[in-house]
Amino acid sequence: MTLHFSDFQLKQELTLALDKLNYKHPTEVQSEVIPIALNKRDLVVKSQTGSGKTAAFVIPICQLVEWEENKPQALILTPTRELAAQIKEEITNIGRFKRIKATAVYGKSSFEKQKHELKQKSHVVVGTPGRVLDHLEKGTLDVGKLTCLVLDEADEMLNMGFIDQVESIIQKLPQPRVSMFFSATLPDDIALLSEKYLNDPVTIDIKKTDVLREKITHTAIDVRDHEKDDVLKNITIVENPDSCIIFCGTQEQVNKVFNQLDDEGYPCDKIHGGMRQEDRFDVMADFKRGRFRYLVATDVAARGIDIDNISLVINYDLPNEKESYVHRTGRTGRAGRTGKAISFVTPSEHKDLEEIEQFIGTEIPKVIQPSQVEVSRKRESFEKKLEVRPKLIKDKSESLNEDIMKLYFNGGKKKKIRAIDFVGTITKIAGITSDDIGIITIQENVSYVDILNGKGPTVLKEMKNTTVKGKLLKVHKAKK
Repeated sequence: MTLHFSDFQLKQELTLALDKLNYKHPTEVQSEVIPIALNKRDLVVKSQTGSGKTAAFVIPICQLVEWEENKPQALILTPTRELAAQIKEEITNIGRFKRIKATAVYGKSSFEKQKHELKQKSHVVVGTPGRVLDHLEKGTLDVGKLTCLVLDEADEMLNMGFIDQVESIIQKLPQPRVSMFFSATLPDDIALLSEKYLNDPVTIDIKKTDVLREKITHTAIDVRDHEKDDVLKNITIVENPDSCIIFCGTQEQVNKVFNQLDDEGYPCDKIHGGMRQEDRFDVMADFKRGRFRYLVATDVAARGIDIDNISLVINYDLPNEKESYVHRTGRTGRAGRTGKAISFVTPSEHKDLEEIEQFIGTEIPKVIQPSQVEVSRKRESFEKKLEVRPKLIKDKSESLNEDIMKLYFNGGKKKKIRAIDFVGTITKIAGITSDDIGIITIQENVSYVDILNGKGPTVLKEMKNTTVKGKLLKVHKAKK
């Protein structure tokens, strides 16, 4: 029997958002996790990347949080800033009509700005361990009302050396609470952590090897270091992918490969940890939209990048950690699609490949490099595709947001304005109820109010001549 999200007896605001996001049937991990999480049981979940596990914990959190409570009720820890930002977006989308406010906190971003955001109503906080611990120790993150903790990509947090910070955070959180650990792999450290901090957890294991075998075709090619660039170009000509990630081992290698492809006219960009955070976000947003087809990346892009249509992953360099192979190749074959993963293996890396094969539980077949005959035969269609202007992909939240208008007001905390003042004023407009008001964000000097259900133009027109708490504020449609 095929499950529907409606079978979970979710609140109407959530089912409406899921429908607009085109979430019809839960994936295997969602089907298993959601009922248990809704029953407030602790969980340890082993699930392959690309299986839909983010929604598996976001949906129960959105169901269980109480809108009236201003302080954070759920904390989600992630290993990377990209993943924190992505989870925040997922919470905002799924919780849109319940008006759930999520705050993301991570390094290389203004602590003061995050501090001010945490002072406002915030139902869920998503963050990297270092910055979350920083806020806890400085007293800027209040966990007094916290009832749920999620560790996402738990194995990677441990690989990146966050174990001590994660434990320090857990020890500062109140009991009782629901704790959920999600991981693509379950090393011993995770088992020890769950034994120490979880209460009689339910363990769910979505078999990763089945996902690897069914959805992704894995191959390896023997190359020498000096051959890699030529082989890379030949493979891209033969495969001619719609969307491809090329993984390199270092930032310097990423820069080198990107520059070579860029010089050859490839529609490409790059991402690595040495770039400014804003630039990394911009690159990922453009890749998601399909503005370019080739992304050259370090492992910073291997985690939690939720792009459904990547057809090819190339490991220009084999990863240092065998777990990273699963996360890299998990960028393709997502959301029921098929994909290809091709790895370059130098003579010194044969033992590394064997360790990866043991880890994923299947042999990776060796294939020969593309022949010059094959490359010549495919070159014309490859070059034609290079000239085609990209067809931009609609963001999955566009249909959700089409009936929503975000309004900007030039008044905030300094003018003693609160969210309740906007609600009281806007609901006096004919035909507007509190159900038409979404997330309200009050900053020092400005405020933002989401108007739902296509009522934005009406509210905008009326508020140009209506006072809020006796003050006539400038109002206009907020810039994106």
